[in-house]
Amino acid sequence: MERRVRKLRRFMSAHELCGILITKPENRRYFSGFSGSAGMLLISEYASKLLTDFRYIEQAAAEAEQCDILRYAVSAYEMLSEITAKLGLTTIGFESDFVTYDMYTKLADSLPKLNLVPVQIDALRMVKDANEIASIKKAVEIADQAFSHILSYIKPGISEQAVALEIEFHMGKLGAEKPAFDTIVASGKRGALPHGKASQKIIQLGDFVTMDFGAVYQGYHSDITRTICIGTATAKQREIYEIVLAAQLAGVQATHPGKTGKDIDSESRKIIMNAGYGEYFGHGLGHSLGLAIHEEPRLSPGNTQTILKENMVVTVEPGIYLPEWGGVRIEDTVLVSANGCQILTASSKQLIECI
Repeated sequence: MERRVRKLRRFMSAHELCGILITKPENRRYFSGFSGSAGMLLISEYASKLLTDFRYIEQAAAEAEQCDILRYAVSAYEMLSEITAKLGLTTIGFESDFVTYDMYTKLADSLPKLNLVPVQIDALRMVKDANEIASIKKAVEIADQAFSHILSYIKPGISEQAVALEIEFHMGKLGAEKPAFDTIVASGKRGALPHGKASQKIIQLGDFVTMDFGAVYQGYHSDITRTICIGTATAKQREIYEIVLAAQLAGVQATHPGKTGKDIDSESRKIIMNAGYGEYFGHGLGHSLGLAIHEEPRLSPGNTQTILKENMVVTVEPGIYLPEWGGVRIEDTVLVSANGCQILTASSKQLIECI
C-alpha cells in the first residue's frame, strides 16, 4: 500500500496539488485497502485520512491500517472542511470522471477557500502488482472451472437464465465473492446480441451458445467468453467460428509491451475484415480489468495513446454478430509479459459440440 500511495504523491507533485480527495470505490480501495461502500479518502503529502460512518469504522480500522480513520456523524463534507483547514491545504484534486455535479456543489460549498482541480487517477492502477496478479489469476481459475462444469450441465430444453444461474452458483461454491458482471448467455439468433443478457429463451438443438462471464476474487475480476454448439455444428457455424478463433489468436499473439491498443486491435480485426465480416465486428478488441471489470487501457481502434507495459492485464475478445443468425465471441484474459503475453484463461478454444 505504501508503494501505491507514493505513486499517488508523485502524481500530486507533478500536478502541483496539496492533496487528492478519492471517492471512487475502486480507487479508494486501491490506495487504502478499505472495501466498504461509503467513505472519502483524503491523501496529502504527509497524511492519509479515511472518513466513514458508524457502519464501517471497525472494517476500516481492519482494512486501512495505514490511514487515520475518522468517523463522521452527520456530514462528511463538514468534517472534510475541518481536516483540510488543519492540514493547511490550498489545492486538492477530485476525480472528475466520478464526482457528480451534486457532489461537486457540496464540495465547493464546504471548501470555499480551496482550489478544486479536476483530475483522473485511474491510470495509476493500470500496471498490476504481484498481489493483484495473484488475485486475478484465482478469479480466472474460478471462471475456468465454472466453464468446465457448465459443459456437463447445458443441454437442449433448458433456459439461458438457468445456465447463467448455474454458472454463478458454481463460481460461488468455488470461492467467488460475486459474478464480475451480469452473466451473458445468448443462444441461437440471440447470439447476434454482443451483450445478450441471459433470458428465458429455451436452448435448442443446433444452437450456438455464447457465454460471457467472470468471477470476483478478493475484489479482482476475471472475464471469459466461449461459444459452443449444442449438437453438431453446421458448415456455416464452423466457418464463422474458425474466423473468430483465428482473429482471437492473432490478437493474443500481437499483445506485446510497447504496442498501443489500436496496434493490437488492428491485427485481430483485419482477419475478420479480410473474411468479409468486418461490419459485423462493431466493438473494440478488449479492455483491461482489475478492481473494476472495465479498466484502461482499451484495445480498440481509438486507443492510439496508451502503450502497453509489462504486468498490465487485458482481455482479447473478437466476435462476429450476424442479425437473424447468431454470433460467435471468444475471449481470454491475458497478462502482458516482458516479451509478449501469458494467457491466463485455460479453457479450450477449439469448437466444442455438446452432443
